[in-house]
Amino acid sequence: MNTKPSLSFWQIFNMNVGFLGIQFSFGLQQTAVNPIFSFLGAHHEDLPLLNLAGPITGLIIQPIIGAISDKTWSPRYGRRKPFFMIGALIGSLCLLAFPFSPSLWFAVGLLWILDVGNNMAMEPYRAFVGDKLPNNQLSFGYQMQSLFVGAGIVLANASIFIFQDWFAGSESIESTVNTIPKWLYYSFFLGAILSVATITWSVLKTPEIPPSESELKEIEKHNILPILKRIKTPFFEITNAIKDMPKFMWKLSGVYLFQWYALFIYWQFISPMFQESMGFDKSEALSQAAKMNTTYNISTIIFALALVPLALKWGGKKVYVTSLFLTGIATISIPFFEDSVMVLIPMVLFGIGWAAMMGIPYSMVSKIVPQERRGVYMGIVNMMIVIPMGIQTISFGPIVKNLLNNSAVNAILLGGIFFMIAGLLALRIQEPKG
Repeated sequence: MNTKPSLSFWQIFNMNVGFLGIQFSFGLQQTAVNPIFSFLGAHHEDLPLLNLAGPITGLIIQPIIGAISDKTWSPRYGRRKPFFMIGALIGSLCLLAFPFSPSLWFAVGLLWILDVGNNMAMEPYRAFVGDKLPNNQLSFGYQMQSLFVGAGIVLANASIFIFQDWFAGSESIESTVNTIPKWLYYSFFLGAILSVATITWSVLKTPEIPPSESELKEIEKHNILPILKRIKTPFFEITNAIKDMPKFMWKLSGVYLFQWYALFIYWQFISPMFQESMGFDKSEALSQAAKMNTTYNISTIIFALALVPLALKWGGKKVYVTSLFLTGIATISIPFFEDSVMVLIPMVLFGIGWAAMMGIPYSMVSKIVPQERRGVYMGIVNMMIVIPMGIQTISFGPIVKNLLNNSAVNAILLGGIFFMIAGLLALRIQEPKG
């Protein structure tokens, strides 16, 4: 029997504010990190492998932290909060250091640490929302989270081209060809502040629900185990959860394979695509990519909560499938625009898709997994995200070089086709009831 109290709009809002800072950091990763790699000497075919940090750290960190947080409770600090607070601090320090990277491999190393921090914060946050909300508010809670995903990435991308406009005038074109431009530093500094400030807001504003008596007994039983067994426990929890994983999640993993492979292609190659299709230099291409990502995330903010009544009326599956096809259409159309303003139009469709991707699957999964294993299952959902990303980072460099004529335009077109395939596979999933 569901005894969780319903929360007000502002309680759900405050609970999700921390996602603004986390997603500001991810927004910088999506838009600024690959151009920074290029400024430091990376080539097109190097970019996928240089982004291996995200998939690997997500694969390892999120499910382990999820399993550990399931077995954690402190009356003072809670269950999930300590993890996303520590993760935010790690991420903040990395953001402060990132623009000072003296070499490519220093920047790559910092990206690994940054991703550890972000993943430590991300997974418990997903479980935190599921912990707090009754089933009839899960869709609203996760779409509110989707709204803050969009808002964080909008701020990150808007800061890039705003700071470029304000501060780039003092730098010559030659000085920014092979070094990180100074105006880009300010976006990373702002991200470092928001990472900690927004998480702190949610921590202070949102109390956690204490575990039930049976959960507390399990936690106490776990805490008296020898240290070696306690270390092994998360791995056993992950293995057993995968064995017991609902059929719905197995089918969702097929959708995610193509969806997240396509998203990683887009984030890595949208900036190089503008160098190829419109003849922009690296700084101009970075600014244009920031405008693209800002546009689709503004669309996400506008449509995130609007998708809630649509999902309730037509079902989350139909909205999700439609969103994938819209994203595919948008992505395929991008290289055919010749005007830097008109090319922003398809990003409205992309933003609707992103809003659905970042909310609807999580609400559907949260309805079917047991409360006491929500942390580990949200970690497994992230494994379903980072495994396709890992496959992409390893496989796509040779694909771009040998099959796509080393063309960023062809890479973006293939990403659009993969979104369409994800939409077709999503037709096979059966939406959970409740």
